[in-house]
Amino acid sequence: MKTKLFFIVILMCFSLQAQKNKHTRWNEMLGKYVDTLGNVDYKAWSKETANLEAYIQTLKRLPPLESASKSAKLSYWINAYNALTVQLILQNYPTESIRDLNEPWERKLFEVKNKSYSLGEIEHQILRKMDEPRIHFAINCASASCPKLLNEAYQEKKLEFQLSQATRHFVNDTTKNKISHDQLQLSRIFLWFGNDFGSKSERLQFIARYSKSKFKTPKIDYLPYNWSLNESH
Repeated sequence: MKTKLFFIVILMCFSLQAQKNKHTRWNEMLGKYVDTLGNVDYKAWSKETANLEAYIQTLKRLPPLESASKSAKLSYWINAYNALTVQLILQNYPTESIRDLNEPWERKLFEVKNKSYSLGEIEHQILRKMDEPRIHFAINCASASCPKLLNEAYQEKKLEFQLSQATRHFVNDTTKNKISHDQLQLSRIFLWFGNDFGSKSERLQFIARYSKSKFKTPKIDYLPYNWSLNESH
């Protein structure tokens, strides 16, 4: 009985350690192939895809425990979305835009717990339902106007800091948003997912919280969206 209990404890320890370290491989790949501006060296990465496949298999094998924190679950699904997007691009590389691919957000790419998911389902059915609007600045759609792909994995213990930094960077990136005292030229992310940020006044409060530029009762317009591949040159 004691021997059996000992092995159960050992297995639990291994399982917890595996959960803790499951994003290590992804973290290393991001540091290698993504620069600080979020540009991706797809050409070099396309020569080393086995490591990415191994990471995605790890995600399939180690979904978050039901008892896991919200931060652990968010980190898992943000990393999964980004890794699957990179894999999709590499499988079709070279390409000029993710939109040139056949149904990139509708095709089933990921199976976990006997359920298959598309990128769209991960975004709309899982991440958006977790009541954290900053996910829109963490997930990356491999395009120039998207929030940058962070060159490190999202992690449970660092998530609050990482999401705040990602949001602050996006809001103040003048290629994504142009903010002046009386006018906001915003990314279409704030238009497409406006409800996730609340009412118009709540959306403005959200932007003001992260913006370095102050504004008051501004006119709001939305900038064109650039779907060109977020590739380093």
